[in-house]
Formats: sequence, C-alpha cells, structure tokens
Amino acid sequence: MGYQQPYPPPQPQYYAPPPVAPTSGSATASLIFSILGLTLLPTIGSIIGLILGYSAKGEIDRSGGQIGGRGLATWGIALGWIGVALAVIGICFGILVFAGVLTLPALGICADLGNLQ
Repeated sequence: MGYQQPYPPPQPQYYAPPPVAPTSGSATASLIFSILGLTLLPTIGSIIGLILGYSAKGEIDRSGGQIGGRGLATWGIALGWIGVALAVIGICFGILVFAGVLTLPALGICADLGNLQ
C-alpha cells in the first residue's frame, strides 16, 4: 500500500454581495426639496418635493427593480404633504387674523405702543 496524499485543503469560497440597484435621483431630490419646503423654501419646496416624489415612485415601479430609492421617495412625499398642510393652516390663520375673527395679543401690544403719551 502506497502513500496517499491527504485531501487538499478546501479553497475559500468568496461570495459577492448581491448587486445594489442605483438610487433614483428624483427620489433623492424629492426628499431634499421636501425638507427645504419645511425650512428655507416654504410651500414651493414642498410642492416640488411632491412632484418629484410621485415621479420617482413611478420611475422605480416601471424599472422592475433596476432602480432603488422607494423609501426616499415615500419620505419626500410625506414631508411634502406635511409642508403643504402647514402652509394651508398658516394661510387660513392669516386670513382669520386679517378678517378680525382672531386677534393676537402681540398685535395689540404693538398697537398700544403707538398710543403712548
């Protein structure tokens, strides 16, 4: 009986991670504009964020999994609607104050300052 070679050492197996779908630029822009709509660009940023968000969701759905970023688009849409709702509430509040239905104590103080003798 001759000398037998031991089994060769097992070769390490390398597993490549699954390819990641690129993120939709519209989804990213939607989130950015919606955040800006709550801070620096009230109403306009929110509306642009909504348009881009719905556009990105459609693009992602049509891509069949080749494009990612659905969560970014969803957050952009949600924040966009929050910005629009806050703008509508602000406009309604402003109309009620202008019409005299609501009074603000701070406005009364400012008016009284002009009447000092």
